[in-house]
Amino acid sequence: MPIDAATSALNLSIAPATGGTGFVTPQSRSFTVSVNPVVLFSILDHYLRRQENQDRVIGTLLGVRSENGNEVEVRNCFPVPHNETPEQVEVDMECHRNMFELHRKVNPKELIVGWYATGSKLNQWNALIQDFYSREVAPFQAIHLTMDTNLQNEDKLLGVKTYVSSPIGIPAKPENCMFLPIPCDVKYFDAERSGLNLLASTMNNPDRATSLISDMDNLENAIVSVQEMLERVNGYVHKVINGEMDPNGTIGRFLMDTISVVPKIDKTEFEKMFNGHLQDMLMVVYLANITRTQLGIAERLQLLV
Repeated sequence: MPIDAATSALNLSIAPATGGTGFVTPQSRSFTVSVNPVVLFSILDHYLRRQENQDRVIGTLLGVRSENGNEVEVRNCFPVPHNETPEQVEVDMECHRNMFELHRKVNPKELIVGWYATGSKLNQWNALIQDFYSREVAPFQAIHLTMDTNLQNEDKLLGVKTYVSSPIGIPAKPENCMFLPIPCDVKYFDAERSGLNLLASTMNNPDRATSLISDMDNLENAIVSVQEMLERVNGYVHKVINGEMDPNGTIGRFLMDTISVVPKIDKTEFEKMFNGHLQDMLMVVYLANITRTQLGIAERLQLLV
C-alpha cells in the first residue's frame, strides 16, 4: 500500500496530556488499555530483527474488547513488513490479512484492536496507517501503541504509550487527525509472575544468565515476600495508631476485607498443619526423584541389552 507524500498533505498533532494521567478529553478518559508482557517482548524481538535501514517497525495488535469497546486487553501481536521514506510509505497489507487469518485458527476469540510502532515520537505517516486500522476495527476505535526502544523516556517503563485518534478539520480527512493519549498498564497473570521475576533477577548478574530455582527455594521466596508485606502493613497500622500518619479510608477497607476472609486458626494448630503439608510435599518430591532415577537406570539397562 504505497502512499505518496506529494498527494497527501498531513496535519498530524498530539493532544497534550494533563496532570500526568494521560486524560485529555471525555472521549479518551473512558478508554483503558492493558497490555500483556508477551506483547512487549514480541515488539522488542521484532525491533531487534529489523533490517539495517529501518528506523522503526510496525505490527498488528490483537486482543479482546469489552461490549462497549472502551476496555481493551492486548494479548498478542504480529509484525507487518513495511518500508517508509520521507516521500512515501509502503505497508504489506496482504501479509497483515494472511497473518490474521492464520492467527484466528489458533485463537479465534482474539480480534484486531490496533497497531504498534517503535519510537517515542509520531511521524508524518502515523495518521494514514491509523486510518487503515480504524477501518479494520470499525465500529470501534483503533489503539495505537508506541514503545521507546531508545529508552529516552524515563517517566514510564519502556516508554510504552497508547493513543486513540480523533479526526480534525472540516471536512475531516483520513490524513488529518489528533492522537489522544489514553491510560495504559501492563497486566500479567499469576502464571507469568514466576517467569517475569526470573527475567528481572538477571539484571544484577554480569553474564545475564540465571537458572530455574527449586521448589523449596520458590517456597522460601514466597514466604519471605509474604513476611515483608505483613511487616509493611503492620508498620502502616502502627503509624496510624500513633498519629504519625493520616489514616486512609481506602486502605482501611482493603485491610478489613482481607482480614475478614482469613480463617481464625490457633498458632500451634497452624504450625502443625503447615509442617504436615510441607512433609507431604517433600515426600512427593522424593518419590518423583526416585522414579526419575529408576527410569534412567532402566533406560541404560535396555541399551546394554
